[in-house]
Amino acid sequence: MSCDIAIGANRTKPCDSTQGGTSEFYFFNYVDDAFTVTAGEATALSGLVEQTVYKYEIEGDGNPFTQNSVTNKKTGTKVNTQTLVGQFISIDAATNVELDKLASGKIAGVVKDRNGKYFWFAKDGVNVTATIEAVTGGAALDFNGYNVTLVAETLELAPVLDSATVTAFLTLVA
Repeated sequence: MSCDIAIGANRTKPCDSTQGGTSEFYFFNYVDDAFTVTAGEATALSGLVEQTVYKYEIEGDGNPFTQNSVTNKKTGTKVNTQTLVGQFISIDAATNVELDKLASGKIAGVVKDRNGKYFWFAKDGVNVTATIEAVTGGAALDFNGYNVTLVAETLELAPVLDSATVTAFLTLVA
């Protein structure tokens, strides 16, 4: 592979109709090559076929998915740090158990943003940190639930699922 990577496309100004934030998280036990990826787009299910996917519904703001890609020419390295933050309302025993599993196991997932785009999060598994904070709040109107932060490191930015792959993916939700 050549290290002389050239830019190859223009980018026009998109419409001013996007919204920040995420609306749904989907998690699954890590499998190699969950999707087939071509040019940054997940175009088919691969290793994820016949696996079970679990949907976590979120509400409101405070649920960002951020990616920070850093390339260091001096050391010849590159890393994309993905951070997924979610707030899940209300504490209960069943969610305690599932979030413990999520934090301890090797998982990956898909994030749906408020623009209807689906991103493959942690394609190499959540391999840095998983922080689960259960909070009751101190006053009657304070947040009661879980603050969850998952961090993964990958080489590239998260692949975007095409529409056919989204349709196939959603059939795997338990």
